[in-house]
Amino acid sequence: MSAAAFAAFAPFTLLGAVTIAVMLLIALRRDHDLVARSTIAGLALCCLALPLAAPAAPIAVTPLFVVDGAALFYAGLVLGAALVVAILSYAYLRGPGPREEYYLLLLTATLGAAVLPASVHFASFFLGLETLSISLLGLIAYASPRGDAAEAGAKYLILGGASSAFLLFGMALIYADLGTLSFARIGQLAQAGGPPDLYRLAGVALIFTGVGFKLSLVPFHMWTPDIYEGAPAPVTAFVAVVSKVAVFAVILRYFILAEGVGEGALRAGLAGIAILSMLGGNLLALLQTNVKRLLAYSSIAHFGYLLVAFLAAGTLGAEAAAFYLVAYAVANLGAFGVVTLLTAPGAGRDADRIDDYRGLFRTRPFLAGSLALMLLSLAGMPPTMGFIGKFYLVTSGVGADLFWPVAALVLGSVIGLYYYLRVLVAMAMPADPAAPPVPVPLFGNAVIAVLLALLLALGAYPAPVIALIRAAFG
Repeated sequence: MSAAAFAAFAPFTLLGAVTIAVMLLIALRRDHDLVARSTIAGLALCCLALPLAAPAAPIAVTPLFVVDGAALFYAGLVLGAALVVAILSYAYLRGPGPREEYYLLLLTATLGAAVLPASVHFASFFLGLETLSISLLGLIAYASPRGDAAEAGAKYLILGGASSAFLLFGMALIYADLGTLSFARIGQLAQAGGPPDLYRLAGVALIFTGVGFKLSLVPFHMWTPDIYEGAPAPVTAFVAVVSKVAVFAVILRYFILAEGVGEGALRAGLAGIAILSMLGGNLLALLQTNVKRLLAYSSIAHFGYLLVAFLAAGTLGAEAAAFYLVAYAVANLGAFGVVTLLTAPGAGRDADRIDDYRGLFRTRPFLAGSLALMLLSLAGMPPTMGFIGKFYLVTSGVGADLFWPVAALVLGSVIGLYYYLRVLVAMAMPADPAAPPVPVPLFGNAVIAVLLALLLALGAYPAPVIALIRAAFG
């Protein structure tokens, strides 16, 4: 590789070096504070390395990766979200028990997620995805005394293995048809070869089945509420944000390079999945009394919304998807962050029942106000980022004549507002006097404050993020 390629790939190389350094540190000295702070510092360094890599982009780094503006943008979103999760995990893991290996799993999962947006080959796509997924298996069942965490890990193991099998079989069928695993080469051969044959159509369908599981789209969503509820709260935030952002970014790159989204049958199928996800996710969330399950069904709907931008394609669709993912990441990290900070160290369960939030406006006004604004952003209410994000999605959908998906987006947003308001009503009700207050560390409040500032500042003045996105995708 050239010096420019090394420079462009430096953030990913540094993340790998941080992972190895933390592993050696754990072997030499078991100290939760030291390992946690080393992990946080390492992730912060990786974030700082991204602007340094930008001058060398775009550049191919072996046939497996391309580091360009889009790859660096999504890698930055992944690394920033992982940094927030690491800080929240430090607050969550204050109780007794083995905790150091948790951060090693978090770093390996982040490494797998960070390389996905730069992948332009099925080999790197699958290796990054499996690095992410296998690390998540341990994270979901880790550092929790509850039996439902182990159950959630077992469910993810079984269903994750099934989705990987679908992905591999789909890749094999495309390779059998076209003789290549490169995204760009697949697009070139598909254009030269005329209409898609059965092998290619079946391969794309199987790949999207596997990806649909990772993004928890209807009808591949059944695992989502159980795993969100069973996993530790910061891990749930990681699953909801980091893993889904990374998978969406790589599948968006695949369909742009392979030009698969232009096929009529695939577009019709994706439009149907988008509508089912938007309506199904929101309707099922109406029945929930658990905040983590409610946010699980909400995430199903949100990735249905994102499929509108995916189907819109073009520059506007890519910009809309990128902005909405930023808004989604900030709001979900903030919401799960509040759940994390309100959970007592070593408690038998997370503070995830709606009744746990009764009277929060009186007992914890800052956290209650922050959670309220995060949920209102997910509902798409001004003056938050969520409003701008949904406006962007509607604009891209209308420009691409996606009438029914846009109608489902608007209807789903109206339904979603109701169940988000249920949490706000609970927080405004009288508090339970028997519930002891949970001490919240200062750095935890600081993280929520930063996320809240981003949510409101970029909702009122989104121009900096839009300019960054246009520079990255231009």
